[in-house]
Amino acid sequence: MRHPATPAARRTVLALFGAALVATPWLKPLHATASVRAVGLDDPAKKEIAMRLVSSAENSSLDWKAQYPYIEDIGDGRGYTAGIIGFCSGTGDMLDLVELYTDRGPGNVLAKYLPALREVDGSDSHDGLDPDFPGDWRRAARDDVFRRAQDDERDRVYFDPSVRQGKADGLRVLGQFAYYDAIVMHGDGSDPLSFRNIRGRALRTAKPPAQGGDEVTYLGAFLDARVWAMKQEPEHDDTSRVDTAQRVFLRKRNLDLDPPLDWKVYGDSYHIG
Repeated sequence: MRHPATPAARRTVLALFGAALVATPWLKPLHATASVRAVGLDDPAKKEIAMRLVSSAENSSLDWKAQYPYIEDIGDGRGYTAGIIGFCSGTGDMLDLVELYTDRGPGNVLAKYLPALREVDGSDSHDGLDPDFPGDWRRAARDDVFRRAQDDERDRVYFDPSVRQGKADGLRVLGQFAYYDAIVMHGDGSDPLSFRNIRGRALRTAKPPAQGGDEVTYLGAFLDARVWAMKQEPEHDDTSRVDTAQRVFLRKRNLDLDPPLDWKVYGDSYHIG
């Protein structure tokens, strides 16, 4: 999970329709409309948009595929932050990633750091990692096996759980993305600022569509809860990845994240055509 130390440094209307009994030539068949509505964030085109949106906040770039070799300590208390989703040496997800990489590619350049990664888990320490770990991470990123491992761990830990929960709550693409971005930043542990507790805070004021609520109202409540959680930590006091990105799409009732998309993060403007 990667977060900017400062904004300059670093770096988602329910479409109401009736079932018409009398068809008219310009109306789409009901089954076609249902098919369009069934598209989720896991649709390849939507997933690509999600990756680019997160990268705009995490890396100040839409080129998320350029981030496999990225690694630095951004001073947020999580040790080294690295890769396409900000795996951290202090939060356990980097350890899980390197363990997976070593299972798939024994003897790789990062395998020798596993004991150190186990020791620093839960802290911001670099003990046993400096001075060569960053360079070896960048070397590993040239390996297709390591890049696939990053993709798979991103999906297992962050993307797939958020999409599952979003669909279970009856949310469309924007809502699923809002969940994904929250899990990326806050994780889904038991602490008060985790995704599940942000969602729980939203549920106290609004119901998701699966419980009979209005989707726009519920997403507004979720984003309010997300901003509250971000403001509890100094490194998250810039909430533009919600306020000038996800809320922009919500105000436009673009619940399927259909391009063109225009947003800002930390003052920088982005566009997907």
